[in-house]
Amino acid sequence: MIREIQLGKNGITEHFIQSLMNQFSKVQTVKISVLRSARENKEDVKKYAGQLLEKLGEHYTAKVIGFTIILKKWRRSQAGKEEMSSEE
Repeated sequence: MIREIQLGKNGITEHFIQSLMNQFSKVQTVKISVLRSARENKEDVKKYAGQLLEKLGEHYTAKVIGFTIILKKWRRSQAGKEEMSSEE
């Protein structure tokens, strides 16, 4: 099961991280839609993905598809396998 949440104009806040962690306690994959108010172009979405990975830790990976970030939680560390790919 995949949960979907939205990232708005406030960006990545402590409250957003807490709600994200709450989602990860229930599911393994979370899909984040970056709203227009939070971005100007696709590079902003990639920056958000990098910031999320920094805050969440090494057990997470991110994939950017368009204006959507797909985060996945792994049981083991993915530090060596960390990939941020962009598909259009």
